[in-house]
Amino acid sequence: MSELTAENIWFYRGDYPVLRALSFALRAGECLQIRGPNGAGKTTLLRVLAGLLQAEEGVVRWRGEAIGGRESGFLASLAYLPHQPPLKAELSGAENVHFAVGLRRRCTAQQVRAALQRVGAAAFADRPVRSLSAGQRRRIAFAALHLDPARLWLLDEPTTNLDAEGQSMVSELLEQHLAGGGLSVAATHQALALSAGRLVALELSGVGE
Repeated sequence: MSELTAENIWFYRGDYPVLRALSFALRAGECLQIRGPNGAGKTTLLRVLAGLLQAEEGVVRWRGEAIGGRESGFLASLAYLPHQPPLKAELSGAENVHFAVGLRRRCTAQQVRAALQRVGAAAFADRPVRSLSAGQRRRIAFAALHLDPARLWLLDEPTTNLDAEGQSMVSELLEQHLAGGGLSVAATHQALALSAGRLVALELSGVGE
């Protein structure tokens, strides 16, 4: 049974249709990879799915119920990682992870440290985020995502600014999430190394994002 569906989604910027009659269905254990050139509507689609933008036509459903952006059940199931990780610059990486995860669930310092170790961020986790590189910040953000109980991950260019090792780490975390019954929608130009049957492709084209 599909958990996340989009039915005939239209979204306009001015008079230009960025998303045109877009539909898909995603089941537990699957990742929808959105591909397309810059301006094709990848980020726009993620924001519509997150309830941050309202489509002019069509409906997004979570477990059969239309989402409106404020339903507690849907929001509790959602984790959205945008292109720029939402980190507090003056806090350390570890403090950011503890704060972000603490909004959803209880977590111990040991769990935070284990997550930071898992994503290769332990060596710089105690430095202020403002002093970290873009790739290091992304690893911190993935440490928080790793501990988040959300079932649905929405990821905008998740491997940007990461080296080959970091890109492999993202694929491994995503594979683990899907194997545990989660699902994901990822907008990315780069291929995701996932097991056969996990990946569902959606190609967008156009200008106007």
